Amino acid sequence: MPLLHIALLSVIQGITEFLPISSSGHLILVPALTQTEDQGLLIDVAVHVGTLGAVVVYFWRDLARMVVGVGQLAAGKTTEAGRLALMLAISTIPVAAVGFFGKGFIEANLRSVEVIAWTTIGFGILLYIADKTGMTVQRIEHVGVRAAILIGLAQVLALVPGTSRSGITITAARVLGYERADAARYSMLLSIPVILGAGAVLGADLVATGDWAIGRDAISAAALSFLAALVAIALLMRWLRRADFAPFVIYRVGLGAALLYLFYFTDFFATVP
Repeated sequence: MPLLHIALLSVIQGITEFLPISSSGHLILVPALTQTEDQGLLIDVAVHVGTLGAVVVYFWRDLARMVVGVGQLAAGKTTEAGRLALMLAISTIPVAAVGFFGKGFIEANLRSVEVIAWTTIGFGILLYIADKTGMTVQRIEHVGVRAAILIGLAQVLALVPGTSRSGITITAARVLGYERADAARYSMLLSIPVILGAGAVLGADLVATGDWAIGRDAISAAALSFLAALVAIALLMRWLRRADFAPFVIYRVGLGAALLYLFYFTDFFATVP
């Protein structure tokens, strides 16, 4: 695979994994818009490893506290960090269950440009409404079982390409009254078990194919997606301290409208490999 193509996929994955604009949708759109073949499992695994590394590095203090907190929780002592780890685990259960049983259906029926176009617009508008109407009275330390379950249920919708995992979990958190930066922080911490799970599934699929030609392509993809994701996380967290999600909503609506035009009024996607 050409290095430029690897760089494009890696940077797109790194940026879109944590911004509320859908990484899965963009990765499907890259081969569709560039008229190239799908990048394959090897690159998918590599870019997931890169983004996982970025979120772990950025939130390493939170993760270290949660590891200690889980140990204390096991010993019968409840701490803020241990409680947060428990809430993240609760939020992960719905998407893990639905993803495991519904993976085949989703891949067979929902990985289309038409679906991505409509979900990009629809869930973008929903994010805007939630962001503008949601109160800002809750902090991440206030996340309880009810909120963890609701955010986890919302995350299930992200299995549909174009929805955006970060976007829908932030939307749910904003509806529940969590501040923008805290909603994004919870969403990013929640991405760790989700990306681990997705990476494990992709890795299992890779083992099944027997294709272990790991080399420059995979290493380059992982490194570039790591750097892009690290920059994206830092910029988003800085942005949300003083602004809202409106630019991402505008981007989503514009992208979705362009895709709908190409899909319904041209034959552009008719020649996609």
